[in-house]
Amino acid sequence: MKEKTSLVFTGDIGFDRYMYGKWDDENLISKDVLDFLHSADHVIANVEGPVAEVEQNTTKDGVQQLLHTIDPKALNVLRKMKADIWNICNNHIMDAKEYGIKRTLEFAKQENALTIGAGMNIEEARKPVILDEAGGIGMFGVGYQRACRKANENTPGCYSWSDLEAIQNSINEIKSKCRWCIIVAHAGEEFTPLPSPYTRERYHNFLEMGADVVIAHHPHVPMNYETVGDKVIFYSLGNFIFDTDYQRSQFNTDIGLIIKLNFTENEFEFEPMGLK
Repeated sequence: MKEKTSLVFTGDIGFDRYMYGKWDDENLISKDVLDFLHSADHVIANVEGPVAEVEQNTTKDGVQQLLHTIDPKALNVLRKMKADIWNICNNHIMDAKEYGIKRTLEFAKQENALTIGAGMNIEEARKPVILDEAGGIGMFGVGYQRACRKANENTPGCYSWSDLEAIQNSINEIKSKCRWCIIVAHAGEEFTPLPSPYTRERYHNFLEMGADVVIAHHPHVPMNYETVGDKVIFYSLGNFIFDTDYQRSQFNTDIGLIIKLNFTENEFEFEPMGLK
């Protein structure tokens, strides 16, 4: 077991609309950001939508414009980032239906990346990633309903943040063999500068249930963080690679955070990096 380890978490990643084809841009991610990513032992990328061979969505009207997919060519960016863990629990992972999530899982396996938060059934969606490092670190992903479509025994989808009994069991399982438990949550109100009361209450509840860290996405803008004793909540990391017309009509969607957590068996500290 490694005595020390570090993990970097990114904000939302998508490669359609203005980001379509940007996977070929050598300057898409600056050297400073890449150095920060590469300084960690693990990079946890929030993959905002299915990685699948589907037609590019160019619709500009109605709810259809909100469907997001990721061309497999963009995998070279995740490779360059050294993203070895993908959070795929989000409100877009089912935008290409069952085919999309199936291909995402297949591509993750091909890239030797582990996934959290979603799967072809609820057992796969709930499966944690366990790192035999710094006393043991376990993490899993959850997403808000209804947009993060809930998996069940025979249907693909996400691990719901409302399944509190199951989440308690997941935390208990991790803490029975690991020093640390991290929950990656896809929830909260989009484009707002502060977390809503019910979101804050839910994340505090996760800490009370035994989690040590909550790292959240979905609002597409960076939010504050909160320490609770020796635990911490990051309410939103904002966007990492994401750009659409409806995003551009909102404030602060062009800035974000990446967070590095440095763990030992007894404590952890965090380092933020702002980006634009």
